[in-house]
Amino acid sequence: MKITKKGSDSNLTAGSSTSSSLNSSGELVFERNPEALGKISIDRSNVAKIQLEHFYKNQVAECADRHARRLQLEEQLLKENWSEEKKHRQLVSHGRKESDFLRLKRTRLGADDFETLKVIGKGAFGEVRLVQKLDSGKIYAMKTLIKSEMVKKDQLAHVKAERDILAESVDTPWVVQLYYSFQDPIYLYLIMEFCPGGDLMTMLIKYDTFSEDVTRFYMAECVSAISAVHNIGFVHRDIKPDNLLIDRDGHIKLSDFGLSTGFHKTHDSQYYQRLFENSNIALDENRKGIDLTFSRKDRIATWKKNRRALAYSTVGTPDYMAIETFSQKGYSKECDWWSLGAIMFECLVGYPPFCSESPHDTYLKIINWRENLYFPDDVHLSREAEHLIQSLICEAENRLQEQEIRTHAFFQGINWNTLRSTKAPFVPILRSITDTSYFPTEELMDVPEKVNPIAEKPDTFNKNPEKDLAFVGYTFKHYDFLTKNHAL
Repeated sequence: MKITKKGSDSNLTAGSSTSSSLNSSGELVFERNPEALGKISIDRSNVAKIQLEHFYKNQVAECADRHARRLQLEEQLLKENWSEEKKHRQLVSHGRKESDFLRLKRTRLGADDFETLKVIGKGAFGEVRLVQKLDSGKIYAMKTLIKSEMVKKDQLAHVKAERDILAESVDTPWVVQLYYSFQDPIYLYLIMEFCPGGDLMTMLIKYDTFSEDVTRFYMAECVSAISAVHNIGFVHRDIKPDNLLIDRDGHIKLSDFGLSTGFHKTHDSQYYQRLFENSNIALDENRKGIDLTFSRKDRIATWKKNRRALAYSTVGTPDYMAIETFSQKGYSKECDWWSLGAIMFECLVGYPPFCSESPHDTYLKIINWRENLYFPDDVHLSREAEHLIQSLICEAENRLQEQEIRTHAFFQGINWNTLRSTKAPFVPILRSITDTSYFPTEELMDVPEKVNPIAEKPDTFNKNPEKDLAFVGYTFKHYDFLTKNHAL
């Protein structure tokens, strides 16, 4: 059979660049669609543009980082009373370390490099596993996100913001450390430090309330953690007890930056909607509920019963969200301080100030916060505690700022400079480096042990490979960790 090409578009298939048919002589004829070819060319040029932009932006950033590290070393050498020979050895060692880091960055990581030991958490879009790196034996928490779900649920901006803030906050002890991030055709992976003490939500469910002294400690650490995030130009927007992890020394580490923003263009969902013309899939939050009108004891019991389900649901809980986040007027970092006030209220009272049996009713209570913010008669708080809560749960323009919070009478006696070296009220007792007894693993029985479930086929996401453009630049490797604690 003879094969020829034909310039005519008489038998074109809509949406394809070429089609084939047999002519009267039995020849297979390929026909071109100029309009479709034009669309393909535009798509490919957009792909190339974004990839090149990222490549050169990344190269410039890495060069700047290397230059900054070199200057930092040179400044340190000027202060040291060392011989010229020793200084030269330090410079040579630094150059070798930079070369090794470049080599290590080229090493590709995958899920097969880690062994799952236990599932320790789940959320609306993925799971968190305790894993061990096969070559080094080190223990990590591995967060996985399904890429197709991120696209379908319009979470691309949130994914990018979370990765960015973790990568940019590697120098602060108040944020969970990110060591690696990578991806495959189906999943996104974040390899982070494991905080074995669980989270503040688990502690509140266990103890109901804290004393003012214990609350003062945890709220002071929350202030330090929120300040650290604000100082690098990000707003968390989802501060709640679930996201306040307890490390092995009993201190707070802020996690889960899925709703954070640094106000970059890639942290705006409209950027991805314009890029892919992808429409939002709205969540149905118009559920009806009955207001809680029980005693404080019954109210605590009801809250504890529903709390885990809310934590794992797609809708989540709005109990800690500031009023301005529901409006169309815009908001800034002040929204995180409202969340601090709501958490402080829960620590002292036993439930958040606006909790209801449904998210919809909680929204209504927050919008009408003046009528719904009150302290139960059977709870006796100090004037300083009440005043601080009222100064945080209020209109944004009247809300206390960081320095005003630090100097508030409630925090009298707190040494902000030595807070992290202060003995914590609760220090987890660990039997091993893989102890997960402070995590509610009984509620995770339905989560698959393997990262790649059999039901998920590799070509599911690759039917639209251009969607991977949304995840360009997701890969990350921690310089200090690689050069000091890992392969070097």
